[in-house]
Amino acid sequence: KHREAKPFALMARDLETVRTFVRVNGEEEALLTGMRRPIVLLKRSSDPASSVAWGLDTLGVMLPCTPLQVLLFRYLKTPLIVATSGNLSEEPIVIDNREAFTRLGSVADAFLTYNRDIHNRCDDSIAMVVRKTVRLIRRSRGYVPEPVSLNRDAEGIAAFGAELKNTFCIGKGREALMSQHIGDLKSAETFDFFSESYQRFGRLFRFTPTLGACDLHPDYLSTAFCLEQGLPVTRVQHHHAHIAACMAENRAEGPVIGISFDGTGYGEDRAVWGGEFLFCDYASFTRYAHLQYVPLVGGDASVREPWRMALSWLYTCFGRDFFRRNIPFLRDLEDEKTDLFVTVLEKGTGSVPTSSAGRLFDALAAVLSLVKTSTFEAEGPMKLESIILPDDGVYPYRWGTSVDLTPLWEALLDDLSRGVPPGVISCRFHNTLAEVVFQGALRMAEETGVRQAALSGGVFQNRYLLARTEALLEEGGFTLLTHRMVPANDGGVSLGQLAVAAARREEGLEL
Repeated sequence: KHREAKPFALMARDLETVRTFVRVNGEEEALLTGMRRPIVLLKRSSDPASSVAWGLDTLGVMLPCTPLQVLLFRYLKTPLIVATSGNLSEEPIVIDNREAFTRLGSVADAFLTYNRDIHNRCDDSIAMVVRKTVRLIRRSRGYVPEPVSLNRDAEGIAAFGAELKNTFCIGKGREALMSQHIGDLKSAETFDFFSESYQRFGRLFRFTPTLGACDLHPDYLSTAFCLEQGLPVTRVQHHHAHIAACMAENRAEGPVIGISFDGTGYGEDRAVWGGEFLFCDYASFTRYAHLQYVPLVGGDASVREPWRMALSWLYTCFGRDFFRRNIPFLRDLEDEKTDLFVTVLEKGTGSVPTSSAGRLFDALAAVLSLVKTSTFEAEGPMKLESIILPDDGVYPYRWGTSVDLTPLWEALLDDLSRGVPPGVISCRFHNTLAEVVFQGALRMAEETGVRQAALSGGVFQNRYLLARTEALLEEGGFTLLTHRMVPANDGGVSLGQLAVAAARREEGLEL
């Protein structure tokens, strides 16, 4: 499959088998055995197949959801199967027998075919349970096309989502119909799948578009597709869409204190946003504060190579003095490459500022030598969460219009030099971000009088961070809005775009 490190899911014969290698509580058991049958992320209790999820403390587990899968277990006489979609990495699922033989012949030892044609691709849904509540990570088979009820009319609105983890969404009356998981539109095959699926939704639901909604990013393929439809278009900032999706799922009216933490979103100042404190209603937002800007050098290269973000953060906080510090991961870098990178930082060329929380996680994962080069999306953050050792410590930081994290890095590097275990450092780092969110919400509440807070963005798929942040906000007296049946990641952006477009149209605002 050409995915040496990205985790695979496991399909177990029955619940008794599941209990032999992961811990399962009541809510997780109900999710596993329910009619939707998603892949459920569960904590390991033993290690039946370590190579399916290197370096992670969770496994994605599912039970059979078709008679064919039940028969397969009988035929193979095994309690456990490594289960994956019929595709090569980052490509859509193959649905034609002949195409399967051609495209998958190099990775499959055998093929089981069927005489009924497949007309629509649909990946497995993925879910987890945090604080006894189901949270969807990927909304697809079993959940689509179940509508999301809205507070206002969205008839005729088509929202085309983000570029990664893409979904699109169409409005029928006061309901939003979200597509299944589409994926990364940068792949030509996936973009074709996106286009085909949008046309199919139109036919299935007798949908006639009258208004398009898309991301602000000028280079997103989903934005280009929207503009090609010949419709009036409203553009929605990425993190505003995240918060609007959370509000829409909860059928909440604004205004809300919106905290959106993720990897990448095009900002109104053309910077790369991703650590945002927004004061929102559906139609508009005000950016109250954000995590401090650091240089993002090389665009996507910094996503693939977290060592770049580590150097950006260290240089931003300490200048060239960081070379004098005892930071073990620096010894693993080539001196010539490191010097060249720091020279680029000094000149300030070839970079854009970013406030991304996701890239902050990447930086720490590199500094702790967990990941130097990412082999799949969010590898560093996932490994950071997996190594957490319980600790109540919180690192210092400074609040302003941006959150200055130089004190955090100062204290964190001091811990590292003193031999504090990486798991404790990771825990203190997570605790600090939860505290930053809480203190930011308190500051906004004092200024606005609003005590309704919404959390969205892919970073809030981190179980530890989500649980701790929710607890702090609830104990602080906030009414809390979070995602449950719509993903917090970019898979939920299309719903937010649709909700924003509906509000702007209803209020007669300029699109």
